[in-house]
Amino acid sequence: MYKRDTWQEIFETIGKNKLRTFLSGFTVALGIFIFIILFGFGNGLKNTFKEFFLDDATNTMFLFAGKTSKPYRGFKSNRQIEFNNNDIEAIKLNFPFFLEYITPRISRYADTRYKSESNNYPTRGVAPPHQFVEKTVIMKGRYLNENDLIERTKHAVIGRLVVTDLFKKEEPLGQFIQIGDIAFKVVGVFQDSGGDNEERIIYIPYTTRQLIEKNNDKVDQIIVAFKPELGYAGAIGFEKQLRLFMKDRKDIDPKDSKGVFIRNVSKRLEENQQFASILQIIVTFVGIGTLIAGIIGISNIMVFVVKERTKELGIRKALGATPRAVISMILQESIFITTISGYFGMIAAIFLLKALGTKLEDYFIKNPYIDTTTAIFATIILIIFGAIAGYIPAKRAASIKPIVALRDE
Repeated sequence: MYKRDTWQEIFETIGKNKLRTFLSGFTVALGIFIFIILFGFGNGLKNTFKEFFLDDATNTMFLFAGKTSKPYRGFKSNRQIEFNNNDIEAIKLNFPFFLEYITPRISRYADTRYKSESNNYPTRGVAPPHQFVEKTVIMKGRYLNENDLIERTKHAVIGRLVVTDLFKKEEPLGQFIQIGDIAFKVVGVFQDSGGDNEERIIYIPYTTRQLIEKNNDKVDQIIVAFKPELGYAGAIGFEKQLRLFMKDRKDIDPKDSKGVFIRNVSKRLEENQQFASILQIIVTFVGIGTLIAGIIGISNIMVFVVKERTKELGIRKALGATPRAVISMILQESIFITTISGYFGMIAAIFLLKALGTKLEDYFIKNPYIDTTTAIFATIILIIFGAIAGYIPAKRAASIKPIVALRDE
């Protein structure tokens, strides 16, 4: 099958039938090209989805204080609940098995100045673990540490765009900014993939914020991170226990739907994972549909090719060629054309995806790509079906008697 004469004959046949060869090859190349591009676009959509919805940590719960709606234990309804530092310690003490880390958050807005520049920015009083909640990336300096909490230092970690607004081209580390009426030393600069709003935030120790506010121990929110190995079901169970614990601690009726609110991000994670799975299924079906269309196109072309060569095949059989030799010749030619065209289409599509990069972000497609293994596998599948598409009509043609084949018009 792989004799030199056979290859020479194949190349002569290809050279004499350039249009037929081009149509066969173009169909294969186009099929794999479209498959890889569509599959890459699907992955680009997933990248955008992850950026928008999975920017922050997904193993977290946010506890908010509200007003009660029912009287309980001698307390009237419509009572405002407040969190404090003791609540944080109580959660640490009672849920060590579930807990990965915990941090308060105290949010305020403040006019912030540096020399002649000023602006109004959100400030957050937090503990060091808050860095993991927001997936904050330190560009310069450091984040807040435990010593900042203990010493109640006037240290600030500022966003990248705060630097752009206030410092222009100056080095911010070690400089002092005026937050309200108090000077804070800049100890770090961060960036955040959550967008411009996230990079215009200023972080300070929550104990310092409490000191500024008449040395109280109040916190706005408590952010609890559970151990990822708990999984979705474990997180839901932890949420229920934590809600009952906080209601009992704050003298809230267990059946009161208000008073304490918990936003469990793991629920959003579950929904996001389901959406991502559906998106992957859609991409896979589109890819399979494209491959099927390519296979059908190849089959139609090969039927036409074999039909066109019926008389030629009749002459070969009349000269002594066996049906096996006829099938082998057509099959080898089909595989050769399909392989060369398939890999050409694959390489062209991969290069196009790399060239697009972030150019389609306006259409919610970011960094489209396809795994090399997937691309090669799809190409091999197309080659195999290309061979089958050539084999079936070739076998039919090889079974025709020479005299009948020679009469074909």
